[in-house]
Amino acid sequence: MPDVDFKVLGVDAAARGLAPLLHFKIEIVNQTPGDKIQSVMLHAQIQIQSPQRAYTPSEKEKLRELFGRPEDWGQTLRNRLLAHANCVVPAFADRTEAVLAVPCTFDLNVAATKYFYALEDGEVPLLFLFSGTVFYSDPDGRLQIQQISWEKEAAWRMPIGVWREMTDRHYPNTAFMWLDRDVFDRLYEFKRHHGFATWEQAMERLLGHSDGEKMTKSE
Repeated sequence: MPDVDFKVLGVDAAARGLAPLLHFKIEIVNQTPGDKIQSVMLHAQIQIQSPQRAYTPSEKEKLRELFGRPEDWGQTLRNRLLAHANCVVPAFADRTEAVLAVPCTFDLNVAATKYFYALEDGEVPLLFLFSGTVFYSDPDGRLQIQQISWEKEAAWRMPIGVWREMTDRHYPNTAFMWLDRDVFDRLYEFKRHHGFATWEQAMERLLGHSDGEKMTKSE
């Protein structure tokens, strides 16, 4: 029966995706090439191995919301789930390559986005846990089914620059956040009251007040 191994070869930001996508290129090797593989229904759980890299003081400050105080990271810094990804691999004998497409977002309410946004440079340690089903032909030509062993995994370090390239392509020089409806209504009223043409102007005015400007009662 087939014994397939996996290796991560690289990652690219999808060039023509309508939404932000990371394309992870996976090498699949059949260790028993006598069994011709007809197809593979491949599943991967992708985890961020947060403890597997060092962090600068400014990165630690940005990551407090996820992991708490740096002095507590011995207990709180743990692997975090990034995504589940699936693909169907066509027939092959010895070796082939496949692409796992992972949708992403720039929503800073999402833990993975908070983590990526906090990193200034370097790489993101990732762990791929593979599972799924292999369909293959036995020596008599009969179709057989084999489950991928839960022990199949691959570690890989993704350059954070790839994630930035993807977000810059879809959200150039911008960011967004969620607000409670009542807070948004108050902000919208403030924008209308002062006649600001853009949300940036309203926010700059509010930030100026927070930096020490005196706000009048009419404001």
